[in-house]
Amino acid sequence: MQQPFTSRDVISLTGITPRQLQWWDERGIVVPSRSGHRRLYSMEDLAEVAVICELRRKGFSLQRVRKVMRFLQHEFGKRLAETVSGSSEYHLLTDGRTLYLETSPRQIVDILKNSRQPMLTICLSDAVRQVRAEIRAKKGNGSAHSSRQRKIKQAS
Repeated sequence: MQQPFTSRDVISLTGITPRQLQWWDERGIVVPSRSGHRRLYSMEDLAEVAVICELRRKGFSLQRVRKVMRFLQHEFGKRLAETVSGSSEYHLLTDGRTLYLETSPRQIVDILKNSRQPMLTICLSDAVRQVRAEIRAKKGNGSAHSSRQRKIKQAS
């Protein structure tokens, strides 16, 4: 099992503010586990925060994002991170009012209602991949720093 992420880690990796993260927990949008008063986020929690942040940057209301998250969990029986991981690609499509989930090039699932306007796409898989790449990069920098410290201590 992967080591959990602290609130500080999530903030650093996603750019969310501490207050937003706390508020999302209080409202049940992304609910981490707890160790005492500390919030501990799984990789799935972190991926969901990253995707929600991306949707918010694209102008989606938090209410609409919550509907999408509930739909994905209800429709697929999985969390968002599980839904967009692996070799499959999922995209949210929108005309600015209506959201759709594209699950394959030939199938589009209407999330809110039908639309006859141009679409904007958001790749959920890319948002998850970006967070995972940042985690790997930070781990690489941290381990390199630790090994440098050990070499300095050994030399002295």
